[in-house]
Amino acid sequence: MPLVSSTEWLLKAQKEKFGIGAFNANNMEFIEAIVEVAEEMQAPVIIQVSQGAIKYAGLEMATEMVKAAANLASVPVILHLDHGTDYLQNVRCLRSGFTSLMFDGSALNFEDNVKMTAKITEMSHACKIPVEAELGKVLQIGDNNSAETIEKAMTQPEEAVKFVTATKIDSLAVAIGSVHAMKDRTAKLDIPRLKKIRAALAAANCDIPLVLHGSSGVDPDSIKEGIANGLCKINVATQLSVSFVKAIGEQYTKTPAEKDMRKILLPGKNAVKDRVREYMGFFGCKGKGVIAGAKSGIQASEIKHHE
Repeated sequence: MPLVSSTEWLLKAQKEKFGIGAFNANNMEFIEAIVEVAEEMQAPVIIQVSQGAIKYAGLEMATEMVKAAANLASVPVILHLDHGTDYLQNVRCLRSGFTSLMFDGSALNFEDNVKMTAKITEMSHACKIPVEAELGKVLQIGDNNSAETIEKAMTQPEEAVKFVTATKIDSLAVAIGSVHAMKDRTAKLDIPRLKKIRAALAAANCDIPLVLHGSSGVDPDSIKEGIANGLCKINVATQLSVSFVKAIGEQYTKTPAEKDMRKILLPGKNAVKDRVREYMGFFGCKGKGVIAGAKSGIQASEIKHHE
């Protein structure tokens, strides 16, 4: 089926208290792996393309590969810009066919973040495409990630209300203790802060879906608790990349004389599938993407010796 907007599905996730996996994809193998598992689990899925992935693959190639995978699927597939940091990048992705945008103004002061986010939201809403934005800052591994600096960068409930009201965004990425690019799943989310953010938004009649970035480094039990308390979109990137690289490295070590790159890459794709399957399992999204009458054309990869 064609790509769909994230609006309906994030609201469904919010109402039914499950998480939708938002998985970053950098190549064909990632896209196929993500959509194949979504099909297997009959779950809605968000495929995220970052600015780095766009530089690597090109905007048109990245867009069309995801569109092709979505057209073969019977479950909802959303194409989302991850961490778009300027106006023109969001415009280009909107014109290319993305069905969900993000403006990341976390490097700006509050007033400038509001101004640019509102501008992008107005433009995107004119085309009926939703916008996610970040308030506070989810730090990167390698930053000065002391407990004090992480807490200082977290989203403030009162600011969240002002931000959502002023920008009219559709979903809010909150900083509540996760850190980008962590490999070890040891971080714990600040659930009391999450509850306060959710309560403040609800009291102001702007209780929009909340998003977790940097999920690769968060303890799964903490993610599950976050979903129970309002997280609807869960971003995963690093864990997929680590699994892919490790698997193809191991395969090459086993068969260094292999000249068919598909036989090296397929274990990587399967490793990504295993990781996506694990995450979708505890996100609680299995069976949430069933659409009556939709048919699948997804076919798992296979390699024949004569091809």
